[in-house]
Amino acid sequence: MLKKKMMIYGLLCLLLTGLPLIPAKLLAPTQPEKLPENTETSEPVTENSPELGSYAVLDSETGEIHDVPVREYLIGAVGAEMPVSFEEEALKAQTVAAHTYAERQAELSDQRPELNGADFSDDASQYQAFYTKDELKNLYGVNFEENYRKLTACVDAVLNEILCYQNEPIIAAFHAISSGKTESAENVWGSKIDYLQSVDSHADENAPQFTQETTFTPDEVKTRLTASRENLFLGTDIPHWFGEPECSAAGTVLQIAVGTSIFTGQELRTIFDLRSAVFTVNYENGKFLFSTKGYGHHVGMSQYGANAMAESGAGYQEILAYYYPNTELKTLNENSAEC
Repeated sequence: MLKKKMMIYGLLCLLLTGLPLIPAKLLAPTQPEKLPENTETSEPVTENSPELGSYAVLDSETGEIHDVPVREYLIGAVGAEMPVSFEEEALKAQTVAAHTYAERQAELSDQRPELNGADFSDDASQYQAFYTKDELKNLYGVNFEENYRKLTACVDAVLNEILCYQNEPIIAAFHAISSGKTESAENVWGSKIDYLQSVDSHADENAPQFTQETTFTPDEVKTRLTASRENLFLGTDIPHWFGEPECSAAGTVLQIAVGTSIFTGQELRTIFDLRSAVFTVNYENGKFLFSTKGYGHHVGMSQYGANAMAESGAGYQEILAYYYPNTELKTLNENSAEC
């Protein structure tokens, strides 16, 4: 089992590392074609790689804990979190982020009794998503062999690398699409983190479904809001239930008056199942219209932005350095599995 001694940031970091990541499955097939029977795929083997051990992964459906080799876990995590159609350098960057995330989670697992001794679970609403090989076969369908070779080659190329800050694995947050700028951890989770600051990611504006509009009737809005906040009074002036939002430079709604209460953008994103906390809300034709930009919490690496950088010729090291400034890319070896 991979366990290393490291300092823990404290209660805030326990919160931050427990936050779910947002999978980027926008370009993955929604109904994979059936894989032909008796298809076998060879897996490349990384030579001269250290014994990286395994992770104890809790199966969120069965409650069983599976011992999953690190390489196998990273293949399944990257396959679940990023479309395999993305550029190889973007997939490599995702692998390093996934590995770093897993390392940090494993270090914090002792603080989470609900894991029953596991390092983390495969519950994508709480942890990094993970697909088994069989699930990847179903996802990729008839293109499994080609896609799996590409995926494993990218994982193998950076298998031994993680990102570190002050000799600890970083909080490797990532998201699908930013608003055109990534967001700082301070504006989303309340505390400044040197390597999770806002950076330009304007290529995201070209992403599929960069914007989305969602409408709710006044009754639907009232039901959702009052269920989440006791003693909330909205009044009879329906068009003015929502006040003017206070927003960050990246567009995140920091707070907004709603009736007699103040809500954060993150709270409203959860209440109304919005794609991000970068939104506007207007009352039109008897309904409330929420218009969002991007997808996810917008902190750390934008997956679409990483792919755009790769398409422009950037290597995975450059991508990681851009989205996680002030961090170091470290190589694990047989004598040391620490930063």
